[in-house]
Amino acid sequence: MSLLPSATAKQVFDLVRDDLAAVEREFSRQSQSEVAVIQDIAEYLLAGGGKRIRPLLLLLAAKALGFQGESRIRMGAVVEMLHTATLVHDDIIDEAKTRRGKASTNTVWGESKCVLAGDWLYMQSFQTALDERNFHVLDLLIGLTQQMVEGELLQIQKLGHLINEEEYFDLIFRKTAMLFKVSMQLGAALSGASDEVEQQLGEYGRNLGLAFQIVDDVLDITGEEATIGKPAASDLREGKATLAVIHALERGTGAEREAIRTVLADRNFSRVKHATILEILKHHGSLEYAMDAARAYAEAARQSIADLPAANSEAAKALRALQWVPGYVTDRDR
Repeated sequence: MSLLPSATAKQVFDLVRDDLAAVEREFSRQSQSEVAVIQDIAEYLLAGGGKRIRPLLLLLAAKALGFQGESRIRMGAVVEMLHTATLVHDDIIDEAKTRRGKASTNTVWGESKCVLAGDWLYMQSFQTALDERNFHVLDLLIGLTQQMVEGELLQIQKLGHLINEEEYFDLIFRKTAMLFKVSMQLGAALSGASDEVEQQLGEYGRNLGLAFQIVDDVLDITGEEATIGKPAASDLREGKATLAVIHALERGTGAEREAIRTVLADRNFSRVKHATILEILKHHGSLEYAMDAARAYAEAARQSIADLPAANSEAAKALRALQWVPGYVTDRDR
C-alpha cells in the first residue's frame, strides 16, 4: 500500500485543466467533416464526457519532462480520438445499447454508419499525428492500433469460452493498457526524452492501464447501472470471463463452476441470476482478489517512475500528480 498522501481526482485534473480544455477544442476541430453524420457522432461522444485519462497521462508525461509545446495538445486529441474510435467499434461488436448513461451511437445512428465513422476517426487521428513529422510517433501509433485490433479479434474468438489468467492479461493489455502505455510514451517522445525515460514512462502506463481495466471489470460486476452508465454485469452478458470470474472458476464447487459456465454460454441471466454469480464471487474472495491485483499494478506504476528527476517546480508537480493517479484509478466507483 502506498504511503503517499492522497489527492482527489479534481486536484490531479486541475493541474492540466486548461490543457485538457484545449485538447477537447482540438478534438472538435479535427472532427470537422463535410459529411454531417461523422461530425454529429464525434460531437455526441465528446459531449458524453468520459474520464479523459489518456490525454491527461500524455499531458502529465510531457509536463513532467518540462515540455510545453503546442504538439502536446494535438497529440492529446489524437489519443482521445483513437480511444473514441475504439468505443464506437466496441459498442457495435458488443451490441451495446448504452454508453455513459446515454444511448450508444449504434443505437442512435445504426451500425453501418458507426462502423464507417469509427474508421474515419482512426484515419483522422493518424492524419493529425502526421503534422508532427515524427516517424517514432507514427511507429508508436501504428503498433498501438495493431495491438488494439488484434485484442478485439482475440476477445471475439474467446466469447462464451473459459480463459485463464494469462489469456485475460494478454487481452486487457492489448485492449486497454497499450493505449495507456503509448499515451505516456508519446509525452516522452514529444519531449525528446531518452529511450530509458520513455521506457520508464511506458511501463508506468502499462501498469496503470492493467489496474484501470481490472477495476473496470470489478465495477461491471458490482456496480449499479445508474453509477456505471451501462447495464450491470455487461461483461458476463457478452460472454466475457474477467479476473474475478476466472478466480472463482478455479476455486468453486462443481455446481458453482457450472453456474458460471451457464451464464457465459447463455450470455444472459435467464437460467442463473446475477445475484447468484455475485454470491459465488464473494464467497471465494474473488472480487477482493481482483482488486488486490489492481492495487499491485497501481503500486508498480508508482514505482516505475519513482526515480525520475524533476527539471523544475512544474515538472515536480506533474510527477507528483502521476504518483497520485494510480490511487484515483483504484478508488473510483465508475
